Amino acid sequence: MAEAFADYEQLAVLPAAVRDFVAGGSGAELTLDRNRAALDALTVTPRVLAGVESPDTTCTILGTPASYPIAVAPMAYQRLFHPEGELLLAAAAAKAGIPYVISTLSSVPLEKIAAVAPSWFQLYWLRDRSMVRSLIDRATESGCGALMVTVDVPVMGRRLRDVRNSFALPAEVVAANLVDKYTEAHSAAHGVSAVAAHTALAFDPTFSWRDLEWIRSMTEIPLAVKGILDSRDARAAVDAGADSVVVSNHGGRQFDGAPASIDALGSVIDALGNDYPVLLDSGIRGGTDVLKALALGADAVLVGRPLLWALAAGAPDEALTLLGRELRDAMLLAGCADLAAVAELVTGRN
Repeated sequence: MAEAFADYEQLAVLPAAVRDFVAGGSGAELTLDRNRAALDALTVTPRVLAGVESPDTTCTILGTPASYPIAVAPMAYQRLFHPEGELLLAAAAAKAGIPYVISTLSSVPLEKIAAVAPSWFQLYWLRDRSMVRSLIDRATESGCGALMVTVDVPVMGRRLRDVRNSFALPAEVVAANLVDKYTEAHSAAHGVSAVAAHTALAFDPTFSWRDLEWIRSMTEIPLAVKGILDSRDARAAVDAGADSVVVSNHGGRQFDGAPASIDALGSVIDALGNDYPVLLDSGIRGGTDVLKALALGADAVLVGRPLLWALAAGAPDEALTLLGRELRDAMLLAGCADLAAVAELVTGRN
């Protein structure tokens, strides 16, 4: 068993190109590195003599009851990391009592995933509007508790590790929700990311606020907008009908030069006030990181890469148990009986 949630990166055994696909960011990976540097520089001043023995970590996120203020981030092609892929990680999320966010680019059909875990569905804006409508309908009919629209991928960021590896998906790993529609992700070519070629054909870069309003009109389930860094965009998302925003730089995989998500969090919260839940994504590597995000005002976090490493190690159950333990330990050490107490902690910067 790993001793820390972050240990699974070292325990995962993967082909070098697949490991790069997970670990890499766009461009010079400045934003990728910035996410960790900013979280590491953030300090939290603990309280003492709180008389706490067992912190209460339960909450409700976008209407979904959760054991922890954590959800599994949407991540593509999870059968790259384990034969069961999304089904194994979703089952682990269900066991841990946290929401699982199904990716548009999941390698298992969304209906099968939603059947094993309390799920939300992450939507990309596609050139084929009928497919967008179909995905929203399928997610709603499958009982997904929320729709999370990713807005920071007009095109895929230039991920140089994938370009240098001429990365392409193996034949057995497909975008199961788009099957028979786009096959370019499997077409290896020297100096080309086949995954990027696939998204260039599938995704529509003209996505606009008007389109987001149309998405809002398609479903009554909670709508979250993922990929917000500017407070002006946070307000625009709410004006377009969003119930929540996710402050995210896509794990450093899109615009290389963006601020760390944790650094953008405060201005977004200030812009929205307390009326709208704000989630944080990008860079979370352990329970103390979760506590830091909550202390800065986030209502919950999304956790991504570490769970892919855990999936590759065949241990997503173990990893989520460990993450929950790390959060509870951090709360005990900070003198917090519940999540409301965490939100009252004083933060600073080294």
